[in-house]
Amino acid sequence: MAPWTELELSALNPLRALWLTLTAAFLLTLLLQLMPAGLLPGCALFQDLIRYGKTKCEGPSRPAVCRVFDVPKRYFSHFYIVSVLWNGFLLWHLTQSLFLGVPFPYWLHGLLRILGAAQFQGGELALSAFLVLVFTWLHSLRRLFECFYVSVFSNAMIHVMQYCFGLVYYVLIGLTVLSQVPMDGRNVYVTGKNLLMQARWFHILGMMMFIWSSVHQYKCHVILGNLRKNKAGVVIHCNHRIPFGDWFEYISSPNYLAELMIYISMAVTFGFHNLTWWLVVTYVFFSQALFALLNHRVYKSKFVSYPKQRKAFLPFLF
Repeated sequence: MAPWTELELSALNPLRALWLTLTAAFLLTLLLQLMPAGLLPGCALFQDLIRYGKTKCEGPSRPAVCRVFDVPKRYFSHFYIVSVLWNGFLLWHLTQSLFLGVPFPYWLHGLLRILGAAQFQGGELALSAFLVLVFTWLHSLRRLFECFYVSVFSNAMIHVMQYCFGLVYYVLIGLTVLSQVPMDGRNVYVTGKNLLMQARWFHILGMMMFIWSSVHQYKCHVILGNLRKNKAGVVIHCNHRIPFGDWFEYISSPNYLAELMIYISMAVTFGFHNLTWWLVVTYVFFSQALFALLNHRVYKSKFVSYPKQRKAFLPFLF
């Protein structure tokens, strides 16, 4: 087979196709929401599927049939439980393979091959994938902690389809990272036979960006949680208030922007060139921009005194 043919086939692997499809779907949805109100799709199911939490409560009137599929928003914690367990399981297998030479299980290696993992991928560093999988696990662990001890959930709802998508999403993220590991059969291929010899400047930069973005996201979630607590830290209500402080001075949903920055930090850790991960980043960009736009509109409609200088998602731009 000609080299260019092999390149085309690897570029069109199922994993990339899936992330590209999700990116296109959320881009289209975002563009529809930017259209004049009179031109927006009137389908109740469509609006119900793209909204959750306060945007579902404050959005268009919901038919009774839609409420049958409601799941409490506090079930967000289930996403991170699944992620901590599943991605911890993948991280354990990767660690075993990297440091003890234990090959991946046949079923896991077969699954990665089906998704499009290739042998000796274009100079990809095993250390990059290892660090990104560690970041993914730490991110999920922190978000799980926040769900239990920082966030204060109201009686807001999400659609059961959103709930199922969230569960599958964190399984898929771990598999996406693991599929970027250069393989020699069922074993990880490590250039130079020493993982630390693969350390590069972009690993340090990616780690710094990950920590910086995670700290800001944590601060934003603390600010949101404190809006429903008194000075003693006791929850006193579940109403929505205008948040102030940190990145809230510039945008309505800085926690969503921080989420995007976390994924960009992982792209940096991959060395900037990983096409599959950039498709993930693009999906995250459009999905978080959509949710930020819906949040921004709720804030503006609910609070007459809402700061006019704030944007929805990107400071000074959008």
